[in-house]
Amino acid sequence: MLATIATVLAGLIGAGVILMGTGSFWAPQGAAGFGIPDSPTEDPAFRSWLAVKGMRDIGAGLLILVVVFGGSTTLLGWTLLAATAIPVGDAVIVLRAKGPKSAAYGVHGATALVMLVISVLLLIA
Repeated sequence: MLATIATVLAGLIGAGVILMGTGSFWAPQGAAGFGIPDSPTEDPAFRSWLAVKGMRDIGAGLLILVVVFGGSTTLLGWTLLAATAIPVGDAVIVLRAKGPKSAAYGVHGATALVMLVISVLLLIA
C-alpha cells in the first residue's frame, strides 16, 4: 500500500514537472517566476534560456514517468532521489541571485523535501 501511494505521488511529480516545463513556452512571464528577480521576459536571449529550462523540466518529468510505468519501486526511489538535486540546485541559484527566500525555500526547498520523503518511502517499501 505504501509503495502504491508513493508511486502515485512520484507520478504526480513527474506530470507536474512536465506541466511546469511547458509553461516556459506558452506562458514565459509566469515561468520566469522561478525566483530570479528582474527576469527580462521580453528579451529574446532570456526566452531562449527559459526554453532550455522548459525542455530540461519536460525531459526530467518524462524520465520520472518512464520509471513510474516501467521500473521497480527501488529504481523509482533512486531515480527520484537523484532528481532531488534539481530543486536543491534551483534553490541555490535563486539564493545566489538574491531572489526571494520564499521562492528558494518555500518553492524549491519544499519541492526537494517532498521528493526526498517520497524517495525514502519508495526505498523502504
